[in-house]
Amino acid sequence: MKVIRASAVTLGMVALTVIATPFAMADDSGLYIGGNIGQSRATIDEERIINSLAGEGFTTTGFEDDNRDLGFKLFGGYQFNKYLALEGGYFDLGKFDFTATGLPPGTLSGNIKVKGVNLDLVGILPITEKFSAFGRVGANYAKVEDSFVGSGSLTVLNPNPTKRDTNYKLGLGLQYAFNDALAMRVEAERYRIDDAVGNDGDIDLISAGLVFRFGGAPPAAPRVEEPAPELVAKTVAPEPVPVPAPAPVVAPAPAPRFQKYTLSVTELFAFDSAELQKSQPKLDEIANVLMSDSTIDDVLIVGYTDRIGSETYNQKLSERRAQAIKNYLVGRGVKAERLKAIGKGESSPIADCTGKKNVALIKCLAPNRRVEIEKITATRPAK
Repeated sequence: MKVIRASAVTLGMVALTVIATPFAMADDSGLYIGGNIGQSRATIDEERIINSLAGEGFTTTGFEDDNRDLGFKLFGGYQFNKYLALEGGYFDLGKFDFTATGLPPGTLSGNIKVKGVNLDLVGILPITEKFSAFGRVGANYAKVEDSFVGSGSLTVLNPNPTKRDTNYKLGLGLQYAFNDALAMRVEAERYRIDDAVGNDGDIDLISAGLVFRFGGAPPAAPRVEEPAPELVAKTVAPEPVPVPAPAPVVAPAPAPRFQKYTLSVTELFAFDSAELQKSQPKLDEIANVLMSDSTIDDVLIVGYTDRIGSETYNQKLSERRAQAIKNYLVGRGVKAERLKAIGKGESSPIADCTGKKNVALIKCLAPNRRVEIEKITATRPAK
């Protein structure tokens, strides 16, 4: 008896509204694991079952089915680069059942359970620095367990057939990266399944889950401002007033002089970020010098990064950091036309470190993550 044929169900993409911030995984390769949970759905082929029963002289007067259940999957994979990954895992699509009643008086009940393993090739399309879409194509090896119970005028000859077979698997999804180590995933997948009574069909799983990457840098610890020391009033006895001596001739203090500044990115930004931290005494010092001498112009602000990540991403990150410093100085009163911000990405490294991305490599490459501020020309009035 042919019992279940899963119908074609249109796979819908799940739309997410996100605010893209300047943050992404600097290293696109590496191992990851994760898990999803959601709703699985199959279609019980009521017409086929009723026609099959009619061929045996049974008239169906009632039919009930449950074609949805809770499904889940556990997976692990390796991402070769920002566009391609290989992923394998275990899935359990749940159980689906039906009950048919009719004349001569009798009942037929059946259910199907589906679980197995899969291996997929995953193609990734970055949309923003944190948000990406992906599609998958692969194979699933599923174990299908059917169970049938007849009563009254209906007798089942093989009540517990099983089947193991390999079929294709497809899917689409969206992923949002919270940081280098953790991401959220939403996806829709279609599993081609052979049941144990001669049918081929599809079972769909729409699910959400989390992805954990090995070797991802943890979020930077928040910077804690130290409290200012308390001022304690002290009573001092008055001293005798000395007879004033002739005041010495004091030369006027030299005007502030602009010099080249090299600032470590660690003092300015969190790792892999272009958002300035709150306290910036060095930038305040530079702003004071520029405000005190209006003849200093054509000040060049150059951002550099380390080699971790793609060259294109690092170039953009260095430009954003240089522009953030320019915006900060303009906010302190320096005219924008006196400043020029550029990025040079991975070029001109100071430190040369080897190895894959980890905490030790990030620390070793710290000197390369810097911003240099220097004066190009100075226009002074003729005397």
